[in-house]
Amino acid sequence: MAIKTYRDALREAMREEMLRDAMVFIMGEDVGVYGGIFGVTAGLRDEFGEGRVKDTPISEAAIAGAATGAAMTGMRPIAEIMFVDFTTIAMDQLVNQAAKWHYMSGGRIKVPLVLRTTTGIGRRTAAQHSQSLEAWHAHVPGLKVVMPSTPYDAKGLLKSAIRDDNPVVFIEHKMLYNEKGEVPEGEYLVPLGKADIKREGSDCTIVATSLMVRRALAAAEALAGEGIDIELVDPRTIRPLDIETICTSVSKTHRLIIVHEACGFCGVGAEIATEVMEQAFFELDAPVVRVTGKEAPIPFSPSLEDYVVPSVEEIAAAVRCLVKGGE
Repeated sequence: MAIKTYRDALREAMREEMLRDAMVFIMGEDVGVYGGIFGVTAGLRDEFGEGRVKDTPISEAAIAGAATGAAMTGMRPIAEIMFVDFTTIAMDQLVNQAAKWHYMSGGRIKVPLVLRTTTGIGRRTAAQHSQSLEAWHAHVPGLKVVMPSTPYDAKGLLKSAIRDDNPVVFIEHKMLYNEKGEVPEGEYLVPLGKADIKREGSDCTIVATSLMVRRALAAAEALAGEGIDIELVDPRTIRPLDIETICTSVSKTHRLIIVHEACGFCGVGAEIATEVMEQAFFELDAPVVRVTGKEAPIPFSPSLEDYVVPSVEEIAAAVRCLVKGGE
């Protein structure tokens, strides 16, 4: 295992897939000469040329529309939209076109499109550049939604997404790009729709996504010193959702806390909680608890930005309350 950053793991995945398949190409704002706003595509234009690493106009609708059309004709585009906030401008192309054509064509047309974008807080970029909108995309039949939390998962999931014949919204947390982790040197894939147990435990299950996986791990380590043993499940893909692994963990610990950065109302946590209640209700010894972002736009102020998303301390406090019955 080599130690690589989340950023380098993503770049390596794209490079390997471009070498493997000539139909794979990259497009988006500043992905070529500049190397991407977060440096993920740096060097790829030099290696593969401007025909396969294409800088586009500043139009998210055009990026998503052109990528959809290219995918429908047999190409495998990797389209980058800088911030998930800006996918709102491309919703017609994603929701009404990319997600629908396989169904409307009776299975004759495939749309093997990967839309890479970033999510979340941490860079103090305020209300229009810091949102977590994964639930918007996961609500749409026909779209797959991926949220890797480690370099290993980032590479393996991106390679699987590129090879998938369906449109995949691949959401990267901007505060994870510099995080390091083990990444195999050889070929490997992480399947879409398969959760991962990041930490085994017996007292309470935490299901966390993206950056919150790291915060939940930190909370679990702190709670271990208090004699509370946490099992942490990372869904990795929001849609399809591996509810079986989550319910198996709940059957083991009999308690569930769901942690995500997006606000709680109609969030992914609400779907997970409902599915667990439907499939594993009698395994629960306590109500399901959600620890989510506050119901507010993301502030620019650093102290307020930190306040509106779950902290390690907030996660740990929720676990103590659930496990110890309000003590």
